[in-house]
Amino acid sequence: MANQCHARNVSSNQCGSRLVQTIDAPLSLVWSILRRFDNPQAYKQFIKSCTMRAGNGSKGSVREVMVVSGLPAATSTERLDELDDDSHVMMVSFIGGDHRLVNYRSTTTLHEIEGISGGKTVVEESYVVDVPAGNSKEDTCSFADTIIGCNLRSLARVTEQMAKV
Repeated sequence: MANQCHARNVSSNQCGSRLVQTIDAPLSLVWSILRRFDNPQAYKQFIKSCTMRAGNGSKGSVREVMVVSGLPAATSTERLDELDDDSHVMMVSFIGGDHRLVNYRSTTTLHEIEGISGGKTVVEESYVVDVPAGNSKEDTCSFADTIIGCNLRSLARVTEQMAKV
């Protein structure tokens, strides 16, 4: 299922990547934080605030996030394209805003590692994004990988701390 969810066609003016983070927390806990489309700032440290523009956090919902200062962005308008609580799959598209990640589409999946006391979860996030004029594929992917990597490490810190309580 994961490979089907993460398979994407990348055109000549796009780049994409897949990042993986193992988290020492049960899948149910990690999913409960990740799936909250209305509250990404719970673990994404580059988000200052989030306002729902349409929907209630279910498929088709649209949010506007304000990005912290210091990044080459101010706002991002994002749509929740898929949210599958049974398969633990979330797909998001950036549909507007003031940022470099034009036509960004991501898929995030969670997988439980069986037989681990206390629970262990593998989070995979893949994306495809347009390469802006004047930028290279390598620079664009490096920028996106850095942001996603920070978000995944932050998700791990937040949920691992919650799992200890």
